[in-house]
Amino acid sequence: MPRETSFEDLIAEGAAAPVEGWAFDWLAGRATEERPPWGYARLVAARMAGVRVALDIDTGGGEVLAEVPHPPPLLVATEAWPPNVPVARANLAPLGASVVAVAGDAPLPFRAAVFDLVVSRHPVRTDWPEVARVLRPGGTFLSQQIGSGTVRELSEAILGPLPPPEHRHPEHAVAAARAAGLTVVDLREVTLRTVFHDIGAVVWFLRKVIWTVPGFTVAAHRPALRRLHDRIRVEGPFVAHARRFLIEARA
Repeated sequence: MPRETSFEDLIAEGAAAPVEGWAFDWLAGRATEERPPWGYARLVAARMAGVRVALDIDTGGGEVLAEVPHPPPLLVATEAWPPNVPVARANLAPLGASVVAVAGDAPLPFRAAVFDLVVSRHPVRTDWPEVARVLRPGGTFLSQQIGSGTVRELSEAILGPLPPPEHRHPEHAVAAARAAGLTVVDLREVTLRTVFHDIGAVVWFLRKVIWTVPGFTVAAHRPALRRLHDRIRVEGPFVAHARRFLIEARA
C-alpha cells in the first residue's frame, strides 16, 4: 500500500506551485468546482464575434479571452496584478490583443465612448461609472462576478466564525449599474459545489484566490490548516459552496 502523503509534504506542494495567471489546472484531481450553467466563455465568444472594438477588464492571464475564436479587429485587456501581465501578453498575442498594465483603483486609461463591448470575469471590483464612460451608446457590459459569501465555509475553517458578508451582493451590482446610467438586461445567480480533496489544494487555492483569507500565509495559519487536514483525513473531502452571478448591462 502506498504511503499516505504527509501534512508537511502536502502544504509544501501547495506553497511551492506557481499561482500566476488565472488558470486552475494545478488543482486537477485535487479539487473540483461546478461550472455556472450559462457558459461565460461561450457568451463572451459570441459577443466578440459581432463587435469591432472590445475590452476585457481584469483579464488575469488572459485564459478566457484566449478562447475567443473570432476576436474583433481591436481588442484590449487590462490587468492590475503585475505577475499576470506577461502571462496575459503571451496568451493573447495570437489574437492580436493589447494588454495594458493598470493600477487596481485607477480610472480606465481609455477615452470615452470607444468600446462596443466590455467584459470582465471575476473582477476584483467593478467601477461602474468607468464602465459606463468607456462604452459607446448602445454598447454592452457582460460580466461573471463572484457572489456574496463565496466559499465562506473555507474562510471560516481557517479564520473561525465571520460576520454576514456585506459585499458582492447581486442587487448591489444592479443598483450601481443603474446609478451609472446603464440598463441591466440580464441577471442570473447560481450556487456551485466546491470540493477540496487535500490540504495542498487548499493552500494553493488560498494563495491564488487571496480574498478568501486576506493575508493568508502557511506560517500564520498553520494550526488551522492542520485542523482542516485532520478533518479531511477523518471525514473525507472538504465541501464549500461558491456563488456566482452573471450581469449584462447596456449603455
